[in-house]
Amino acid sequence: MRLFKLTLTTIFRRKSWVICAFLVIVAPFILPQLSSGTENPTLIKPALAQAAWVMAWLCAAFWGYFAAAQTGEKLARTGLGEYFQTLGVSATRQLLETWLAIFTYVAPLGFAAAVVSILAASPGDPTERSMWMATNFQYAVLFAAVVAPLIALAIACASRFGAITGFLVSSGLSFYGLYGVGYVKQLVSVENNAILQWLWSASPHYHFADPTERLRYKLGAIEWSQFPLLLGYFAGIALLYLAISRLVFRVRATA
Repeated sequence: MRLFKLTLTTIFRRKSWVICAFLVIVAPFILPQLSSGTENPTLIKPALAQAAWVMAWLCAAFWGYFAAAQTGEKLARTGLGEYFQTLGVSATRQLLETWLAIFTYVAPLGFAAAVVSILAASPGDPTERSMWMATNFQYAVLFAAVVAPLIALAIACASRFGAITGFLVSSGLSFYGLYGVGYVKQLVSVENNAILQWLWSASPHYHFADPTERLRYKLGAIEWSQFPLLLGYFAGIALLYLAISRLVFRVRATA
């Protein structure tokens, strides 16, 4: 696990993760005060919870995937990947160890958002509070399930096509799955087009992992009988992206 430790230490010493920690843990308490939410005190807690989760997703998209892409590019272009290969570390293991190091920093963002939401924005009613805690826990798990394969995809694409490409592929898929598919759904409802329907069906529906609407309107937790099905859906996407990542990933730059 030498490559894992090297990547973990390198990211830690860059200190850019501190900015993400600040945005997820501290910024949610500041942002509602800068908005019109202060005019209605009942909106403060929902706004705080929403801000925490939005910051988590933005940090994953802009920092997590960029850090992954940057690491993947350097692994191939600096000769570090070839060096570890001479030590007997296969390309698959290099991808796995690099992915694990990045995931160690990105996955806690979702759990940090859940903790902030639970500690600072839980409803007063005991029943609602229990449901609020369950909802945040569920979406912290879904957050990790979504970002995990996108990190691997960013590393792999960057190792072959460069850091900018790796970053744009993963962040683009993330934003499309969170927000873009909503526009596709609107188009499908307006125009009965087979291509649009296929695009809707084939799209990664990451909006299912975004809890902001459910928390804002207190819709409650996902039914526990349905939660494994949702995890299975994201696991299927993960298997596809991981297979693509392994095919694309390389440990040396082309001449």
